[in-house]
Amino acid sequence: MKKLLFTVALLGVTSMASAQQVNVICSVQADWCNMIATVYARTTGVKINLALKGSGEALAQLIAEKENPKTDVWFGGTGDPHLQAAELGLTLEYKSPSLSQLYPWAQEQAQQSGYKTVGIYSGPLGFGYNTELIKKKKLDIPKSWADLLKPEYKGDIQVANPASSGTAYTMIATLVQLMGEEKAFDYLKGLHKNVGQYTRTGVGPIKAVARGETAVSISFIHDAPQEKMQGFPVETVTPSEGTGAEIGSMSVVKGARNLAEAKKFYEWALTPQAQTFGANAKQYQLPSNKATPVDANVPDFKKIKMINYDYAKYGKSEERRRLIGRWEKEVNSLPR
Repeated sequence: MKKLLFTVALLGVTSMASAQQVNVICSVQADWCNMIATVYARTTGVKINLALKGSGEALAQLIAEKENPKTDVWFGGTGDPHLQAAELGLTLEYKSPSLSQLYPWAQEQAQQSGYKTVGIYSGPLGFGYNTELIKKKKLDIPKSWADLLKPEYKGDIQVANPASSGTAYTMIATLVQLMGEEKAFDYLKGLHKNVGQYTRTGVGPIKAVARGETAVSISFIHDAPQEKMQGFPVETVTPSEGTGAEIGSMSVVKGARNLAEAKKFYEWALTPQAQTFGANAKQYQLPSNKATPVDANVPDFKKIKMINYDYAKYGKSEERRRLIGRWEKEVNSLPR
């Protein structure tokens, strides 16, 4: 009898221990993902099981797992796929008590999704360039979208593939809003001639710039300071015509196996303390909590010409599918 009681008690402890975990798809850079996982486990005793994926890949996984979700929280990555996940019923409505502490753009992201996602950071789209390579090849520093069409940049531009990268989809949506759809696709066809490689992830192009593999990237400019700090000759610029920005987001997955722990992690990730880990990991987006200290390397939005990005429209799954499908058919199929 004692042995039976001991076994039952042990099973209870094991069950409690197994519940002390949360499965997170993390769509920010690996250093940031690993830092939050380590700190959260150390301070709460709850293990984070990490899967590192770009936002396009993360959305694809949630769609594939819809009937049997294996993920509890999706942290980071561009907001458009998070809005699409909300629209597709893949994420759970959760109105955080911390919302009033966040910047208006983060609260609007939550409202537009029916409180199925929330903004956790924001960062502008622009160009990265390798100062040494630009000089060596006698290229001008690109200062506008129009500049990237110049023949001198042929083969020397990298951008991610919009089918797998939220960064690249943000570029397409930005250009459509800036120029109108027909002119934007004419532009993308012209840009295609100069693209040396479409990478799988949004951070790939800026890393290629840093290592001298390409002269210019289309990237979120907050990804550049980390490369510069490692001694790489990287600088950034935002296009003179105007640009868009991502609202990196976070969502609780519908059907989460560890729902209580998922909500605890979600609330922790919205605190100023947790939001400092971005800059600690040398990631320099603007944090969404107004009380979070802003690192000097974070881009100053007041000095950048921003478009009035329609997150609601371009966050719809049908619009994303349509634009990416058109890009695949009309742009990516062309020879370079």
